[in-house]
Amino acid sequence: MSASLRILDMPARPEPRLVAEFAKTATAHLSDSMERLYAAGPQLLPRHAGGVLAGPALTVKTAPGDNLLVHKALDMAQPGDVIVVDAGGFADCAVIGGIMSRWAARRGIAGLVVWGAIRDSEEIRAGSFPVYACAVTHRGPYKNGPGEINVPVAIAGMPVTPGDIIVGDADGIVAVPRAIAERVLASANAIREKETVVMQDIETGTLDRAWVDATLRQKGYRLPP
Repeated sequence: MSASLRILDMPARPEPRLVAEFAKTATAHLSDSMERLYAAGPQLLPRHAGGVLAGPALTVKTAPGDNLLVHKALDMAQPGDVIVVDAGGFADCAVIGGIMSRWAARRGIAGLVVWGAIRDSEEIRAGSFPVYACAVTHRGPYKNGPGEINVPVAIAGMPVTPGDIIVGDADGIVAVPRAIAERVLASANAIREKETVVMQDIETGTLDRAWVDATLRQKGYRLPP
């Protein structure tokens, strides 16, 4: 069998409890907790009306502009999975459209992340089913292959391994490796708590900004009196 003609089983999925906790966590806090190493670049934008995305990654690597393996992934996915498509960032042909998005939602799939183009964007934008993509075009896809399912991929500079926890909100997409998921979640929660205190200090007028001048002096700046 050719290395580019692989359809593999999904590895063990994260616990639903863990996915539910990540669904309540901002991508900015998760990104900060992973030193920005597992966060997609700004090209991957939400194309739906709004709503949080969270679930294990079922990955697809496909030829640019081809969606044959994406169709197979839609049939393989379990409810709650996030289908992550590496279509090479190719913007000339859409690999997802309104019909496929509707079918995915009907099957209980948590959302679609496409490193490539979509179409039927107005229909998708009017709904709450999560769809992220880097481009929009009216031009349709090919259905020739080749492609692979459940292999490591890279989208917008972000590595994704099957079973990673994908989280998306209005700011973009992150992929949390299962091996460090608990630690990342604890760090993100700590960041959220810290920022809550900062917001309270802003409202009460007690925010301490001394760190700005202290940092500048440490770096060698001479500040005016």
